[in-house]
Amino acid sequence: MQPEHGNLLAGVPAGAAQEIFEPLLQRPGLRIERIVSNGQASPEGFWYDSAEAEWVLLLSGRAALELEGQPRLHTMRPGDWLHLPAHCRHRVAWTDATQPTVWLAMHYGSGEG
Repeated sequence: MQPEHGNLLAGVPAGAAQEIFEPLLQRPGLRIERIVSNGQASPEGFWYDSAEAEWVLLLSGRAALELEGQPRLHTMRPGDWLHLPAHCRHRVAWTDATQPTVWLAMHYGSGEG
């Protein structure tokens, strides 16, 4: 088996009309992906509600998430991370429209632990 490597900030697409989800590593019970946003937000009324837990790190750009039941948006800057337990309903309120917003997302298990 050969080691794999890459650079999370290489080849970041700017100005894409849709968010781009790029799988980096997939194993049973684990999925790691790079997400690139260019001003996108979740559609009005749409909520993510995953059976998997998600740990997300913002690498560049800026964004805000709306977490169901929370009175304020959760604003994120580079270096900020957030753990979302399974079935934690959330949506992307906004992402930076002036530069790509790059996320590292890890989806795993059922949120236990």
